[in-house]
Amino acid sequence: MSIEALQILALGIAILIAMSSIDDLAVDAWFWVREIYRAIAIRPRHPPLPHSALLEKPEQRLAIVIPAWREQDVIAAMIENTISTANYNDYLIFVGTYPNDAATIAEVERARRRHRRVVRVETPHPGPTNKADCLNAILEAVFAEEAASGRPFAGVALHDPEDVVHPLELKFFNYLLPRKDLIQLPVVSMGRRLRDLVAGAYMDEFAEWHAKELVVRESFAHAVPSAGVGVCFSRAAIETLRTDGDVFNTRTLTEDYDIAARLAKAGKVSIIARYPVEFRIRRPAFFGLGRAGAATLRMPLCVREYFPNTFRAAYRQKARWTIGVALQGWAQLGWSRSMRVNYFLLRDRKALITPVLVMLAYLVVLTFLALALIYGPGRIAFPETWRTLAAWVVGFDLVALGLRVVQRMYFVNRLYGWAHAIASAPRMVVASVLNFAATARALRIFGAYLITRKPIAWGKASHAFPTSDTLTLDRRRLGEILMSWEAVSEAHLKDALREQRQSQRPLGRILLSHGWLDEETLAEAVAIQAELPRAAVAPEVVAQHRGVLPGGLCVRIAAAPIGRTASGAPILAVARPLSNEHRAEVIRATGYRPVERIVRESEIAVGLRTVSRAGWPEGQESPPLLGDILIESGGVSQTDFDAALAEYEPERDGRIGEHLLRSGVVTDVALAAAIFAQSRWGRGSGLRP
Repeated sequence: MSIEALQILALGIAILIAMSSIDDLAVDAWFWVREIYRAIAIRPRHPPLPHSALLEKPEQRLAIVIPAWREQDVIAAMIENTISTANYNDYLIFVGTYPNDAATIAEVERARRRHRRVVRVETPHPGPTNKADCLNAILEAVFAEEAASGRPFAGVALHDPEDVVHPLELKFFNYLLPRKDLIQLPVVSMGRRLRDLVAGAYMDEFAEWHAKELVVRESFAHAVPSAGVGVCFSRAAIETLRTDGDVFNTRTLTEDYDIAARLAKAGKVSIIARYPVEFRIRRPAFFGLGRAGAATLRMPLCVREYFPNTFRAAYRQKARWTIGVALQGWAQLGWSRSMRVNYFLLRDRKALITPVLVMLAYLVVLTFLALALIYGPGRIAFPETWRTLAAWVVGFDLVALGLRVVQRMYFVNRLYGWAHAIASAPRMVVASVLNFAATARALRIFGAYLITRKPIAWGKASHAFPTSDTLTLDRRRLGEILMSWEAVSEAHLKDALREQRQSQRPLGRILLSHGWLDEETLAEAVAIQAELPRAAVAPEVVAQHRGVLPGGLCVRIAAAPIGRTASGAPILAVARPLSNEHRAEVIRATGYRPVERIVRESEIAVGLRTVSRAGWPEGQESPPLLGDILIESGGVSQTDFDAALAEYEPERDGRIGEHLLRSGVVTDVALAAAIFAQSRWGRGSGLRP
């Protein structure tokens, strides 16, 4: 190719990139003008909805549907995490499996045996078909369950087997239903290491896309494309889609995109939700230097997951998205009557062109640099007639690129910190190569489909689910809440944390034992930290509901029964949220996930004595429990006490002190001292008379 032909090619590419950049800048302008207006005129007059509003609204019945093909590595962990953290009671989880996927079936069956709210649905066709086909089979099971129970579902939430579901997600959906028909939560990547370039490219793109692009689509075109996860459809939306037969379109690989377009055409209300919550996240060390850190972020309620971290898995997944959105979407949906909607359809479909333009631009720039080194800069200079135009176009492209980089860094920094924000600039090159490879694969596969008419199968990627040490609580730490209230001094908190690391005792109990905090403040802080409502324990109420939970189990988990929900789930008073293990014990004993209410530490002692039929004279201060005295005095470690208590059955083992002595975790002297200390409060020497 001659120098002149290369210059013409370069100028043509620069002009096309400039046209695409104008489109991007228009979206940017709309977003930032809207943000400034809302910051000045809207947010001061309309503060964020308090969590209490979500918690107070009566629960509607919800269904979570999860299509699973070869997801044996993650599906059980995802179900367990969702059930153990969801702050909701009236819901079922429907998991679709294929008859020729025995490994996934085994994992789902194991979860179903543990949790009554899990329903396994077997698809009528062997896999892999496509996600829409699996979802349609699941929805038929949802409709059948409605008919059998006589209780309709108010909403259907879609998730993938690798999703990490926020505890407030179902409460949030419940609050917006049935006013909204499609509620899409932002989808956010779990944090990755700085050297994970492929997964990092996903982090960067989703951080900007779900914080800016979807917000503009909702406000400008009044239509939000579904991400297929973290999305809830109202019952009315499901019925609207069901009138055409199957709810989901099996002729597309991106049924989520298709369904959102159909709902928009039907005039249904769709939103991208931006409800602020607090996440506790881990931040990796900067390029492996120094120590990893942690931070509390106030960010939108979202769904988190691990995206692929290998080039092959990533470009194959992106190719599937390109086929469904740009190619099948174009072929099946065509264009809209609304020019605003068409504008964003055009943005989606230009994804077939822009990756090719970007790669050509890289090649042209590298070619010019090589020629400049070989022949000198003068040889590649543009002719005088084109020089001004080329300078303006290239200058505009560079400014637009600079704005792209700055905005990408801004959105990445909000979620992942400044180290990842800096890394997002070079990762844009990685994203460009990925998108080009995905576009090439998409065009090849779709071209083969046009020739053979053979259906395109579900080309899913392998997934990973966060381990327990990676999946941190998405809420503030207790100490941070107490410090913000000025309820405890920084020095006392540091001392308590130091003691906690040595003894493994609960932080709140340490603060109480030293007199650095009162019970009422601790209970309020725990309730806010755990996002659970408060309650009170009356002995007569506990006595009335003594049969809700076995007495031995109440003692082991330090929970007092105070009622049942309409569905039969036990309502338990606790001084701190139950652990996953204790919650699982309650589910095994009752068949229901417990509803937890936070009370003061002393109220738990009253409740447990009532359960164990060891009352306390009215008007006298109830003494601390014997186990608490032993732990406070150092007579037994928290770990040893918990291990002994896990095997304790009051009717079989008698007094708790005797059981501890037989277990070998306390000495005669320590037990006698603890009984004497307890007797100073009045009559009694343990949980039993």
